[in-house]
Amino acid sequence: MIIIKLLKRLASFFLLITILGTSLYSQSFKVLVFSKTEGFRHSSIPAGIVAIEQLGNENGFIVEATEDASLFNLENLQQFNAVIFLSTTGDVLNTDQQDAFERYIRNGGGFVGIHAASDTEYNWSWYGELVGAYFDSHPAIQTATIEVADRIHPSTMHLPEYWERTDEWYNYTENPRGKVHVLATLDESSYSGGNMGYDHPIAWMHEFDGGRSWYTGGGHTDESYSEPDFLKHILGGIMYASGDIKGEFDATNDRQYQVTVIDGKPSFPMALAVLPNFDVLYIERGGRMKLWKKSTGLNSIAADFDVDSGREDGLLGIVLDPDFQTNNYVYVFYSPSSVSEQRVSRFTFDGETLNMNSEIIVLRIPTQRDQCCHSGGDLEFGPNGDLYITTGDNVNPFEADGFAPIDERPGRAYFDAQGTSGNTHDLRGKILRIRPQEDGSYTIPEGNLFATEEEGLPEVYVMGTRNPFRMAVNKLTGELVWGDVGPDAGGDNGARGPKGYDEFNRTSSAGNFGWPFCIAENLPYREYDFATGNSGPAYNCAEPINNSPNNTGVDTLPPSQPAWIAYNYGFTEKWPQLGEGQRTAIAGDYFYYDSTLTETGSLPEYYDGSLFILEWTRNWVKEVRFNQEGELFQINPFFQSEPLIRPIDMQIGPDGAVYIIEWGTGFFEDNQDDRIIKIEFAQNLANRSPTARASANIQSGLAPLTIEFRGDDSTDPDADDVLSYSWDFNGDQIEDATTAITTHTYIENGEYLATLTVSDTEGASSVAQIQIIVGNSAPEVTIVKPIHGGFYEDFDIIDYEVEVTDAEQGTIGDGISCEDIVVEPSIGHDDHAHGTGPRNGCEGNFEAETHGDGPDNVFYVFGATFEDDGAGLGKGLKGSDVVVLNMKRKQAQHANELIDLQTENTSDFLGGGLNIGWSKPNSALKYENMNLSNIDFATIRYASQPYAANIEIRANAINGELLGTIGTQLTGGWQNFDYFTTSLKKTEELLDLYFVFKSSDGSDGLGNINFIDFHGKGVASSNQDSLRGLAATYYSNSDFTGKKFIRKDPMIAFNWGDRGVDEKIGKSGFSVRWQGELKVEGSGSYKFYSDPINGDARIWLNDEQILTGGTSETGIITLSANSTYKIQVEYSHDNGEAGMFLRWSSSTPKNVIPTNSLIPDSEILSISNDIENFVPNDLYLAQNYPNPFNPTTQINFTLPSSGKVNLSVFNMLGQEVETLVNEQLGAGSHSLTFDAAVYSSGVYIYRLIYDRHILTKKLLLVK
Repeated sequence: MIIIKLLKRLASFFLLITILGTSLYSQSFKVLVFSKTEGFRHSSIPAGIVAIEQLGNENGFIVEATEDASLFNLENLQQFNAVIFLSTTGDVLNTDQQDAFERYIRNGGGFVGIHAASDTEYNWSWYGELVGAYFDSHPAIQTATIEVADRIHPSTMHLPEYWERTDEWYNYTENPRGKVHVLATLDESSYSGGNMGYDHPIAWMHEFDGGRSWYTGGGHTDESYSEPDFLKHILGGIMYASGDIKGEFDATNDRQYQVTVIDGKPSFPMALAVLPNFDVLYIERGGRMKLWKKSTGLNSIAADFDVDSGREDGLLGIVLDPDFQTNNYVYVFYSPSSVSEQRVSRFTFDGETLNMNSEIIVLRIPTQRDQCCHSGGDLEFGPNGDLYITTGDNVNPFEADGFAPIDERPGRAYFDAQGTSGNTHDLRGKILRIRPQEDGSYTIPEGNLFATEEEGLPEVYVMGTRNPFRMAVNKLTGELVWGDVGPDAGGDNGARGPKGYDEFNRTSSAGNFGWPFCIAENLPYREYDFATGNSGPAYNCAEPINNSPNNTGVDTLPPSQPAWIAYNYGFTEKWPQLGEGQRTAIAGDYFYYDSTLTETGSLPEYYDGSLFILEWTRNWVKEVRFNQEGELFQINPFFQSEPLIRPIDMQIGPDGAVYIIEWGTGFFEDNQDDRIIKIEFAQNLANRSPTARASANIQSGLAPLTIEFRGDDSTDPDADDVLSYSWDFNGDQIEDATTAITTHTYIENGEYLATLTVSDTEGASSVAQIQIIVGNSAPEVTIVKPIHGGFYEDFDIIDYEVEVTDAEQGTIGDGISCEDIVVEPSIGHDDHAHGTGPRNGCEGNFEAETHGDGPDNVFYVFGATFEDDGAGLGKGLKGSDVVVLNMKRKQAQHANELIDLQTENTSDFLGGGLNIGWSKPNSALKYENMNLSNIDFATIRYASQPYAANIEIRANAINGELLGTIGTQLTGGWQNFDYFTTSLKKTEELLDLYFVFKSSDGSDGLGNINFIDFHGKGVASSNQDSLRGLAATYYSNSDFTGKKFIRKDPMIAFNWGDRGVDEKIGKSGFSVRWQGELKVEGSGSYKFYSDPINGDARIWLNDEQILTGGTSETGIITLSANSTYKIQVEYSHDNGEAGMFLRWSSSTPKNVIPTNSLIPDSEILSISNDIENFVPNDLYLAQNYPNPFNPTTQINFTLPSSGKVNLSVFNMLGQEVETLVNEQLGAGSHSLTFDAAVYSSGVYIYRLIYDRHILTKKLLLVK
């Protein structure tokens, strides 16, 4: 392929030399050289004028040079084919002269800008657009390397790919890419003083406002104008700008592209295939295949597959047979609902529909569906009729903390990628290569990875992949490129291995690409025992050994190949071209230029041989350019002005146009912003088409049904075009309305396809359609619980309840069965979610599976859908609802909006990846869609150096309702993080939360936030949070007397300031007693610290006082791992501002004792603030006997008088496990037996409620 491209370019080069080397033109043309300066005067201007005059003499055009701005009148300018601004500076034209020059360009004139032409007319915005970019600065004259990307344009086709020359190198105020076509860029690593980064344009051109513009940043030095290559560079620019050489040159100018919407509202679109007649087949994950016909612009159903679309399965891949025009074969990758496997099948397509009876199953890939994730599913043909198939590793990654899932414990095969990706006898976690035969069988091409079946399965071409979601195959060379979506660890871990990377990989031969043993540029993971938490040695990437009990293949694997491009979360220094953010690598397609494709919208020759890659979460498409040796040359944006929303698939069609599927935003419901588009190069079109957009205020209901239709959002890329509208409401091919906005009433029941055709003045048109159902209305699905925006944590048991109402079919239990409602919980992170598997039912519960530790933006999604019976009209209508649940820990960098804040790498010993900083008063983090029901406290992980801030938590606006204030302290350094907490005002509304920095003196530099923790039960049915923190009893007096109230505090990290704790006890002279247990995970020497503000503090450990009032720290105390110690802390406040902190230190720095290391005294917490604290002497609850017990124990209690009694047993999660008594009992003694035969060993609480009094005791079951 490289040789073919070189021959093409040599042919073009010799053609240009033939033209440029002779003055034999059919007609000469004339150019004006303008060199007036009102600023710096370049000494090279005379040399430049002489050189351009010489170019004119040698190449048959006339050159006139002037510095007289009065010549800029339209009558004079029209004699010139191009005007050359040669190192002009400052404001060189007056208003009338500017107007004349604008009209000259609009009449088809040409502009050439050399060097300081960009240092001219800063206040004339039209000129700024014409020249492309304004000068900003420059370093000293020096030698630099120029990367020549476009070797098609006459100004650069003669140049080497890497052009080294000496000049004064300009920096520009902005990068013009996208507004112009960039011809060449500076390699800033080859010189000093560049400030534009990896993409530093230095020469460009574009069609502008009816004319042509070409600019080069070179030409400062006198010597420039005696350099042959630079002179040819200028000559080619003059030839282009004058109109003497024409072509489809404006390749990377976004204005030269138009977008046609193929489907404005598909349902979970996955992949597409463009037919030879330019029709498009595309598939939806739920099982539907659709057809878009170019001739009509209409969409229709081509097939419906019965698929399991849970987790990441479904209808996933489609590709046409290389000989499709003859055999009409279509290959599909799908997940049949009837059996747990992935299937690659061949079907016959008749031009309208897929013949489902023609199915030939080519390949079955056994899979498991008990756990999510990674299905792969892409299909591509390469040379020789070889079919490439991607498969994911099909394991659950979430309990590996973002590192390699290599869990070898019994029963955990679905958590071990050594059994799939690293298994030579398994088809998962691979890229397969087979050669289908006419009879539906296949053969194995030469060069696959394993020579014998003993070594590995013969279908395997590439092993060691994780989630190779999309690939591209070079149809000329067979080179394979794929994007492999990587794990989620946000940082390196010495005990586990490297942080997560996504990879773009490239190979022309079979190989092992490392997963799950190595990643990126052969960075090894470490062996890890998930049972003990102990790490082993790092894997040897040169000779990986797979000793997993889940491995059925050979132990010694082929050497791991390093990734071609590997990038992590945020910004990857080695690959600045990829931007920053989350990551999902997707390979697109190769482009092959075909000069016979005229008026098809084909990409221009500039892109010949380029690879296109996509990023699903960063929302971009980029072109990858290769040099003559086939090595990576540049990665450049493609059509960056078009806002893409999660591009998930791309194909370059046989027409040379670009087809892209956008997944859109959302998780369970049909996304409202997904679409399938075609991108065409306008210079290869006779006329740019309008884009039709149709909407309706309702799409279903009972007859008579009146609907308002709107087409006024339709657009046309040509500003002067006037659009006309034609509506066909019922598909009878009769025009029903001709206005942009109209209404129509449907009288009869049925299914209708309302069609809007929008046409421009030259007859180009596009179509949009809306399905209308009359006689049936869509069901209304409502998720009653969990609540949208609620909070959860890993392993929470979450109850769900779904309600459905359908106007025709009824409600649940009255026409609608719960078994027809489909729900699916999904683990979400970053911008997508992984389904855990669909289930049927309108109520039940699910466990929130862990995503592992790490700084990911993690959440949970719960969706419900119901399809009605169609009301006798055919296929039913669907209704759905979705809720998104917030993880209780929110990383600061994942706020929906950072207001006057920035992110930076954190060195907090607790990790977190990034923290936010550069704070000042009213800087804020905004988190959207949060419901604080059953959330009691919020804690920030905060660090500060010169100033301490108050962090106000406000609802819905930066100055909205105040829900809580977190007072902080100086921590001694920008990266010395500690905990600070506050209680929250009760609210059950869906809110946007703002965490707002406040300072009493208006100072900047108010500190950094790493993450935020929310404390409380949240949406869980049982309260894990009840086992963390300390029981706190607050008294209105400083001596632990007076009014009191009890609550559970997550930790002791309060700076109440002058705000007080609670109105019940006042703001001054109060006291607090915290009680519970201290949980120690690691043995060692500990010190404890108290920090009372305007008061005294005391600490007891195992009933021994270790810190007295007036002292702030203890001596060394030895504590044992996996032990608990009774702890009591007291704080007595005097007056003024109040606060109290309890910290410790050991092998980690001095920090607040976190909530996970504290266990509250449950007996104290069982006392309700709403129930009288006085207990009558003759009301008595005895300690159970025996205690400990197994399996039965006796519980005795005495009542002072008859009354209603409730006696229940609870586990330490706060869940009621058994009610022993719930009835009216008489006065006197009572006894009963608690039988715990069905319960597990552990501590339980039994609670007696009688006449507004509560008594509790603990009991211990030991089996």
